[in-house]
Amino acid sequence: MSPLRRRDGGLSPFRAGLLAILVIAVFSYLGFSKDIPFTKPYELKAVFANAQNIGLNSPVRIAGVEVGKVSKVERASGDAQATVVTIKLKKNALPIHADARLKIRPRIFLEGNFFVDLQPGTPSSPDVHDGGTIPMSQTAAPVQLDQVLGTLNTSTRSDLQKLLKGFGDAVGGKPTAAEDADQDPSTQGQTAGQSLNDTLVYSPDALRGTALVNQALLGTQLHDLSKLIGGGGRVTRALASREESLKDLVTNFDVTTGALAREQSNLRLTIHRLPDVLSSADSAFDNLNRAFPPTRAFAKEILPGVRETPATISASFPWIAQTRKLVSPAELQGLVRDLQPATHDLARAINGTVTFAPQLDNVSHCANSVILPTGNIVIQDGPLTTGIENYKEFFQTMVGLAGESQNFDGNGGYTRFQTGGGSQTVSTGSLPGLGPLFGNALRQPLGTRPARPSRRPPYRRDKLCWKQKLPNLNGAPIGGGP
Repeated sequence: MSPLRRRDGGLSPFRAGLLAILVIAVFSYLGFSKDIPFTKPYELKAVFANAQNIGLNSPVRIAGVEVGKVSKVERASGDAQATVVTIKLKKNALPIHADARLKIRPRIFLEGNFFVDLQPGTPSSPDVHDGGTIPMSQTAAPVQLDQVLGTLNTSTRSDLQKLLKGFGDAVGGKPTAAEDADQDPSTQGQTAGQSLNDTLVYSPDALRGTALVNQALLGTQLHDLSKLIGGGGRVTRALASREESLKDLVTNFDVTTGALAREQSNLRLTIHRLPDVLSSADSAFDNLNRAFPPTRAFAKEILPGVRETPATISASFPWIAQTRKLVSPAELQGLVRDLQPATHDLARAINGTVTFAPQLDNVSHCANSVILPTGNIVIQDGPLTTGIENYKEFFQTMVGLAGESQNFDGNGGYTRFQTGGGSQTVSTGSLPGLGPLFGNALRQPLGTRPARPSRRPPYRRDKLCWKQKLPNLNGAPIGGGP
């Protein structure tokens, strides 16, 4: 039986082992090369004046995002100083435009070495095809320290040495007592280098925060940082185009700052009271939020009325037209002219009420406080007492007098007087202006009700009626007989 085939039709151990080795080799190649075989990535060449800091597999980044690697570094033909750098780019880096720019930049000190910073160019420029070359005019490389030192003359180098020596003394020299006097106790007696070393304790957290900030600056999508920088550039250009307005803004800001500085006490007090205001504002906002549902309900209920408002306004136009005619000069002036005599008389009447109203008030007081209470008094007349108010007795007397005066045949009324006769002479006593009056009675008088007073009841004309006392109707005595 052949070793390459099993009797049951499955893979032989030899084929299975060979297949496993092949799979491991493929995955190892893909893992180390990070490239798919039989595919050719996009290549771009760039000419640098100095590319000695760039090596193979150096990263290529767009706005901080790695999009490729350096695949070859070689001398440019015809120029001993220039270097041609070939880079392979991923698909997410495309397209690359003809005005693209490349710069060799140092990586942060945690990463080390350098990387190629690629700016793809503007969409209005044509695309660079695979294998195209970016000229030296669009590339830049960092300046090396030896190049800087090579430009310095002897005196400048001497001054630089003194500067470095002075810097070394400043970092490693011991501080004097005067320099230590105003320093923090934890740094007193230490050199500047030792204090810098102490700061390394806090460096991990600070660098971690810096790394997070740098990561955030990359944005969430490609070209976020470049768009931010481009937007900042547009804002700066807009500000530059409005130089006078910007100058006025700075001047006004200076005036505003000066005003705030002059009111710094009030401003400090305002800031001090701001937390209480914010606390009150929170409760106010809570109440406002609670008021929103009823407000929405009210708004929903008022919508039908709002929809009817145009029709209401249209319906009011005829009334407004009639009212406008009514108040027009032809109508209103005629009405005013007719009302002028009445207005004059009304004004005179109102002036008269100024004096009439107090007198009417006195009459009302007199009626309420004197006349009506006096009419309600019951006169006590011994066995002839009726027990009713005297004003009722008065009207009953009038009724009786009217009945006595009635003629039996209805032809009119008259009053009958019957003269008395008898042996008893009755005298009224002396009457003012009349003297005594005499009469004859059949019988001897038992007395008089009431006895005639010797003088008239008091009445003061210098005092208001309602301020005087009520008359005592039961105060007159009953006079005796002869």
